[in-house]
Amino acid sequence: MPEPGSANVDRITSAVKNGILDEAVLDRAVERILNIVFKYQENYVEDAVYDFEHGHTVAKTIAEESAVLLKNKNEVLPLSDSDEVLIIGEYAKNPRYQGGGSSHINAYRVSGAWESMGVRDNVSFVQGYVENGTAEENRELLCEAVNAAKAVDKAIIFAGLPESYETEGLDRRKLDMPPEQNALIGAIAAVQPNTVVVLHNGSPITMPWIKDVAAVLEMYLGGEAVGLATAELLYGEANPCGHLAETFPVSLEDNPTYPYYGIERHDVPYREGVLVGYRYYTRKGKDTLFPFGYGLSYTSFAYSNLTVDRNSMLDTDTLKVNVKVTNTGTVAGKELVQLYVAGQMQDVVRPVRELRGFKKVTLAAGESKVVSFELSKRVFAYWNVEVHDWFVSTGVYQIQIGTDAETIVLEVPIQITGTTAIKPVFSLKFTSSLCCGISSSIMKKYALAILLW
Repeated sequence: MPEPGSANVDRITSAVKNGILDEAVLDRAVERILNIVFKYQENYVEDAVYDFEHGHTVAKTIAEESAVLLKNKNEVLPLSDSDEVLIIGEYAKNPRYQGGGSSHINAYRVSGAWESMGVRDNVSFVQGYVENGTAEENRELLCEAVNAAKAVDKAIIFAGLPESYETEGLDRRKLDMPPEQNALIGAIAAVQPNTVVVLHNGSPITMPWIKDVAAVLEMYLGGEAVGLATAELLYGEANPCGHLAETFPVSLEDNPTYPYYGIERHDVPYREGVLVGYRYYTRKGKDTLFPFGYGLSYTSFAYSNLTVDRNSMLDTDTLKVNVKVTNTGTVAGKELVQLYVAGQMQDVVRPVRELRGFKKVTLAAGESKVVSFELSKRVFAYWNVEVHDWFVSTGVYQIQIGTDAETIVLEVPIQITGTTAIKPVFSLKFTSSLCCGISSSIMKKYALAILLW
């Protein structure tokens, strides 16, 4: 981004003068910038007024839609108005709601969950831990929290990653939350069977306490109204409907980059190739903490009647897919219908399956809807370096409906014929064992025979 007066401006000017940079390329770049400037000027309204309160409400809705319910043992959530609830953790009052570094914005207003939950007579608060606090401070706060947790119906711990753990300008070297938070969760879960963990983090974490807690609600970095959204989700005024857009591995060592990252200082090749994220974990058959696409609800859903409009097709055709989804629970909810395609391995490395479509559908209790997808060539293709284009191998593919990348509930086969031919490439290569003892004249005769053939 060459701001005026920077060395980059001089470099660009010099490159044009020396013929290294075509001036037409520079003109196109300038034109794109000017088009944005002109578009702004054409749409500028001098007396326009932004409704900040409406924006805050929209931010709350987005946070609700994005939250992921990861665990809900014995339906400990949603909370009941009669529940005696203990809130633990600073993030309940001052949530970590945005990323670090240049992504910082000055929010209109930041709402914590305590703002909504604290007005209830049967809800109390204790600190639990202090970020960057001394060991003695955190021991005292932990003991206070444990004693308080014994006396209530349910304990809600607000935890996650501080900005120092994940921010612009550095890469994470561990997946763990701060040790004082993990210690607190473990100690509370040991005395309170109805322990709920609310997470504020921008990326996956390990959960050594996952088997001991009753519920986990992943709020991520949910924006300025994340606290209001959290309160409504906890009390069932909103139903969780988000699904993970990334895999949560069991440990850092399970990550495909683990053997290499941080060792080679100057060159870090992407050795995993196309097997990134869930594509690696499903191909490897490795257990995960939570798979890509995972997400629970306060209701339940069932799938049926997966159909395709043809049994075979050319890769130039379009495939229409329908699937019926039903809310089998007692409350309204939203389900994310995920369509995966299981491809052909053949002579290229391909994932077990790839997400090729998804739609969120709203369903009342007992309601059913048919969700439709249209799949074109790109859905079945991989990038072929020989033809320098997207290429479909002829074969049988599986159209799959999954509740996540690891859980397929319905599938149907489709025969696809590729229409792009790959020309064979001949090359004169002899192994050392073949060439050993063969004179150059004989090798020339073999080469001539191959060329004539």
